Amino acid sequence: MVNQTFEKAMNKLEQIVQELESADLPLEKAIKKFEEGVQLSKFCSEKLDETEKRITMLLKDQNDRVFDKPFISKTESDDE
Repeated sequence: MVNQTFEKAMNKLEQIVQELESADLPLEKAIKKFEEGVQLSKFCSEKLDETEKRITMLLKDQNDRVFDKPFISKTESDDE
């Protein structure tokens, strides 16, 4: 997937889900869309795993110990 970003892949995956849910696709085309969706899902999952590892690395202290710090999104902090 050349020049693929997480956001592009998620948008395409959502589009595929909508197309599959419409039930207007012939079987062969639906199978191809499903296969594409599986690949996009795998790509997104790998990107999330990579991101989690990068965040964990950033949360290590000077003694190379990982500490837990809850992530609070902007919307969560605005709700409080």
